[in-house]
Amino acid sequence: MTPLKGLKVIEIGQALAGPLAGVILADMGADVIKVEKPDGGDDARGWGPPYDGGGETSLYFHSQNRSKRSVTLDIKTPEGIAAIHRLVEDADILIQNLRPGVVEDAGIGPEAMLARHPRLIYCSIWAFGYTGPMRMKPGFDPLLQAYGGMMSVTGQADGPPTFCGASINDKATGMFCVIGALAALRQRDQTGLGCLVDTSLFETATFWVEGQVNHYLQDGTVTRRHGTASNVITPYQVFDTADAPFCLAAGNDRLWVRAAKVMGHPEWGDDPRFCTGRLRNKHRPELVGLIADVLRTRSRAEWLAGFEAAGVPVSPVNDIGELARSEQMAAVDLLRTLPDNGLTMVGLPISFDRERPHFTRGAPGLGEHNAEILGTE
Repeated sequence: MTPLKGLKVIEIGQALAGPLAGVILADMGADVIKVEKPDGGDDARGWGPPYDGGGETSLYFHSQNRSKRSVTLDIKTPEGIAAIHRLVEDADILIQNLRPGVVEDAGIGPEAMLARHPRLIYCSIWAFGYTGPMRMKPGFDPLLQAYGGMMSVTGQADGPPTFCGASINDKATGMFCVIGALAALRQRDQTGLGCLVDTSLFETATFWVEGQVNHYLQDGTVTRRHGTASNVITPYQVFDTADAPFCLAAGNDRLWVRAAKVMGHPEWGDDPRFCTGRLRNKHRPELVGLIADVLRTRSRAEWLAGFEAAGVPVSPVNDIGELARSEQMAAVDLLRTLPDNGLTMVGLPISFDRERPHFTRGAPGLGEHNAEILGTE
């Protein structure tokens, strides 16, 4: 048994946010039918390297579309729209993240679909939101990291705004879509009616910097870049050692006292410049300089051992290979192998009764399930 077994989802979209929402639901047991355009399908099929063993489908596409079924439909034709309605007749959720205006032009926008299928949960993923002067603009993750303020607070203080290497707006928007869809299903249990769920990359981007926005609304302060450091806690950042960097997170006064002892300067714990979090922030440049000088005198392994023994939170700065090879990765059993092609990838970061869902199949071929679902080739 999987938690969402029996749930039927129609996914009309491509790239990341929509397919990610779909794959989360698929991993939890939903039957997710991916509707793709006949000419090439989802653009992400070609987003490589790397590709699968056949060299045709990108690993990226497999990771976002495993365990789904694929049909091809041209939603610019009456036949394609009629097929969409047939699919939706017994569906629970529809997810779409097409370019703004496309579903409305095709006659399958939320108002039309909910009028005809009142029990449907209709999920729209936008770039900038369903209203406002930018509602019709397309969007990609780096654009929203720029517009949403995230780049302005990421990077070194004396360097340029920096792009986060992970597509965090796309991925988090997909997750918010799933949260909204499941909440709407719970509401439907009580009312018998579906509803419209709207999410957007812009709203997600703003959510990531909500603390900085709240700070600005409170006193007009515009948060600046602090490199790897927190803007409200000191020391709470990456430091170099004699051989490799690590992250030190002395998040309160008690941890700071312990950290000072490990560094061989117990007097820093009650120094009138550093004894409280507010004072440490006030004297941040001076304190960070003192800490940096001390930490460069020994290896990372030595410092990690000392801080961990004292109960001070620390972590090495792993590269992706170190992460993938880590004992913790193996211990939580997060990696999964697709049963039909042997590709290994990161699984769903949720377990049910201490069991992580397994993949049922790899990503489907383009239109692989046309005959099974539509009765066509």
